[in-house]
Amino acid sequence: MFKMFGLGGVKCPRCEHRNGDASGYCNQCGLTLGAPRSEPVLRDNRWIPASDELAVYFGVRQLSGIFTKTLRVPATTRAYILQGGQATEVPQGEYELEGFFTRLNNLLRDQHGEILITRTTPLPVEFSFSDLHTAEFLKLAARFTVGLQVESVPAFAQHFMTVPGTVSTLQLHELLAPSVRQVAAEFLGGRAMRDMAHTSALREQLNERLHSALRQRLAEFGLAAVQVETLALRHDKYDDNRERVGSLFLVADERQLQLEHVKQLDQLYDEEEWQAIWRQEQKMRSDYRRAELKQEAEEQMLAIRAREIDLYGRILEAKTRKQAFERGAGAALADLEHELARRKSLQVGEAAEWDQVRRLAQIKMRTEMELAQQAGLEEKALARQRFSHLLYQQQLQHRIQSALTIEDEEYRRKQLQMLRQAETAAKQREQEIEAEHHRARFQGIALANAARHREAERIQEWEEQEHLARKREMARGEEAKDAGAGVHVAEINARLEELKRSGAAADAIAQHEKLLRTVEADNLHQRAAQALAHQAMQDQLAVEEQRLQLKLRDQEAQWQQSLKKLELERDERFNRWKIEYEGMVSQQEHAATMARIDIERQESIGRMSDTAKIALAATPNAEALSRLMRQQTQAGMSPEQLQALAGVVAAENSITATEAMRLARGEVQEERAYRDSSGDKERQHQLDLLRAQSAQASVAAPAAAAARRCPNGHSVPPDARFCPECGTQIAR
Repeated sequence: MFKMFGLGGVKCPRCEHRNGDASGYCNQCGLTLGAPRSEPVLRDNRWIPASDELAVYFGVRQLSGIFTKTLRVPATTRAYILQGGQATEVPQGEYELEGFFTRLNNLLRDQHGEILITRTTPLPVEFSFSDLHTAEFLKLAARFTVGLQVESVPAFAQHFMTVPGTVSTLQLHELLAPSVRQVAAEFLGGRAMRDMAHTSALREQLNERLHSALRQRLAEFGLAAVQVETLALRHDKYDDNRERVGSLFLVADERQLQLEHVKQLDQLYDEEEWQAIWRQEQKMRSDYRRAELKQEAEEQMLAIRAREIDLYGRILEAKTRKQAFERGAGAALADLEHELARRKSLQVGEAAEWDQVRRLAQIKMRTEMELAQQAGLEEKALARQRFSHLLYQQQLQHRIQSALTIEDEEYRRKQLQMLRQAETAAKQREQEIEAEHHRARFQGIALANAARHREAERIQEWEEQEHLARKREMARGEEAKDAGAGVHVAEINARLEELKRSGAAADAIAQHEKLLRTVEADNLHQRAAQALAHQAMQDQLAVEEQRLQLKLRDQEAQWQQSLKKLELERDERFNRWKIEYEGMVSQQEHAATMARIDIERQESIGRMSDTAKIALAATPNAEALSRLMRQQTQAGMSPEQLQALAGVVAAENSITATEAMRLARGEVQEERAYRDSSGDKERQHQLDLLRAQSAQASVAAPAAAAARRCPNGHSVPPDARFCPECGTQIAR
């Protein structure tokens, strides 16, 4: 499981044995070199992490090597042995060598393995932030505790167990602080101070938000946020001299509620101060409208967007305009009414106007939610990248600290050089992550512009729907007129019947019958014409509605397709970064492995005899090596040995002893001449260096150089005892 496992040349943390090779394991007890120095785990063989440690992990060359003493696994510990890509849990209890492998018969005692020791209870990690803000931009201070636990052993081993070590609260705080702060800032920045002060379930809501976000982000790395607790959430008010006037605890315990400076919200701010706070909030919202591109205000922009979504949601939930004001959405409602005032064709009554306000709020809320969703996905991807990179940097620092304990000077220098290069590459990678996030921000700006354009299209589509609805109302009005004409005919019939019953004159009855026939004929003609016009209007409305529905589906499909394309590009960008990141780590692992192999090869060659070196070397190297060794041997021979060697050569090559002696002496003279020439070159090089130094000294101090000359007239440095040109001694 470990990728760059152990460091050679360091002292074993368990048996203190000095190891000179680069195998990564102790030659005496088989423990991985660079393992954490935990007295209970390594010396007492009691597998339990420290109070500030979530996990301890190390490895052994053979699993049987862990039984230096009786193995004890306490009830508060969860222990795993990773071997062959599988994780086996070790139950609680005490174990001897034979009983252990009898109970866990899937483990191989002669094979290497990695041991992971973690906790049964979650490890609390505390976070404290003093620069959070509300929707009114009032500063908040918050303290949280997050209980962390190892949930998936394979995922945890893949990301954390690349080198032997521990996972402490300090490391977890460094890894999780950006994510915890981001989630808390988004939650608190979208809520007003008064709303939070009157929300009794604020602690539970904030805990649930943090728990769900952290659980989702940590699942990939094998960790789980088991519980999240908000310890304190307060707002401090200061005067012009930075003296604390009072504090409002939105979330507090009993001890904090007993402090003298604790006050209620109405005691901290009067009505005039609330008006100033409201104006500041409106200014921030107007700045959000005008300057969404400011990078330094990115967090505030996300909070204001969350606040906008919350206010639009309150308007949608309100049944009347009065309820919307009572729920604190008056500012957003005024903006919507102002926008509707520019569209006078939509205002057709108080009830209809309120429905139109809610419809406009729904459109704007949908736009803000789409932007917030995309921004959230981008922040999650960035958080995953930063978490992985911070984890890699922590492991790299651990390896650097382990490399500093290597006793072999040359091996330590090579290891540190390799690790420093990896550290430089990691810093460059961090800059690339920030640059990628910077590009993503500009893509977010383009997305925001496209979302505003889509919002305008939705408003236009809604206006067209309202126009078609009014046309249908007009058609229903024509039907009402037809019904009125029918009522008029019925009244005439009733009048005629009444005249007949009363025995009226024939002229009056004939006149009413004539009027009835005229009205019926006129109504018949009007109904026929109106039926044709009504049918034509219905057909036209159906065509327009169908066209509008097709337009709505087409534009919405294009918008959703663009959002999907953006998500695919983000996923592709993250996957490409992950592949490049894993490739960089693999290259560093390969370089470390090749360096270790080269060191082991050099050490093995150094331990070989001269005959073995010649036998294992390549043919050209073997010939040169044998010739060099022969010349070195002959250079140290006495005349009698050279004469005997000449006799042997003469016997082998069928030449006279004198000729063989001459050849042997010639080779010796060549070797000695080569050594003499090398010495002459070295001396000449030293003289050249002295001349260069004297030239520099003469340029720097010409007056002093002119005063110092040798008997032969050469320039001499002020502190020289011999002339660098001719070697003559200089009198002082």
